[in-house]
Amino acid sequence: MTVAAPGRYGKSAAAAAADAIRDGIGTDRPVVGLILGSGLAGLTNRFDDVRRVPYADIPGFPTPTVVGHPGTLIAGTLAGRPVVGLAGRFHMYEGHDATLAALPARVLAALGADVLFVSNAAGGIRRTLRPGDLMIIADHMNLTGRNPLFGAVEPDDDRFPDMSNPYDPALRTQLREAGRRVGVPLVDGVYGWALGPSYETPAEVRMFERFGADAVGMSTVPEVIAARASGMRVAGMSCVTNLACGITTAPVNHEEVLAVTRQVTGRFEAVVTEWVRALRL
Repeated sequence: MTVAAPGRYGKSAAAAAADAIRDGIGTDRPVVGLILGSGLAGLTNRFDDVRRVPYADIPGFPTPTVVGHPGTLIAGTLAGRPVVGLAGRFHMYEGHDATLAALPARVLAALGADVLFVSNAAGGIRRTLRPGDLMIIADHMNLTGRNPLFGAVEPDDDRFPDMSNPYDPALRTQLREAGRRVGVPLVDGVYGWALGPSYETPAEVRMFERFGADAVGMSTVPEVIAARASGMRVAGMSCVTNLACGITTAPVNHEEVLAVTRQVTGRFEAVVTEWVRALRL
């Protein structure tokens, strides 16, 4: 029986990208890799000893086409600890394969990060959520039918990764503790991944609500699946930027999403910086 070769955006692609990145940032092993969602890349302004690599200089990385995703890898220290931040991600609605959407997580693993932090902007479904809330992701729902592990298994990947705790319970506890220390309230919730790019209809939101999703967005899950298959521990946070369609009658637009992230970015950055400072591995 013929077995297809691993995907073009798998471990070998991640290793090649990591080698190119090290040419620009050196060989320091990051304590954590951070993927920063729409409007949340301002966290990298808190980095010290900054080194930048444009995505155009990283093999296999396309240039993001979405406003709020600058398309730069930034290495440095945050709260005195070595980190790598990705300012911008690849969404499947831009025409990318699921394996490419997950490639940044594999690259961070290839750079030596054992912990992945993911963030995103999301629409609030749970009736108690309000724009500006920060939600620790406790679990997710893949509502797209797509999976970055589809196809031949990558070398050293778990063919059937356990997803009983995709978001590490100890890391989530540390996020809650960090929020308390800096005085920023956090909530927990389930993130639903929809393909996009159109926003969800009221009927779809009602369905997601009945399924148990607390917020909905168009990213993150492929990265988390690939990270778990690679053995990384994961933590994540959603910035609730709007109420999902049907929860409110107001139209939803991307400008509103970015406006709310600008309002909440100081609180988001304070929590993540404190979390990295006190991170217990």
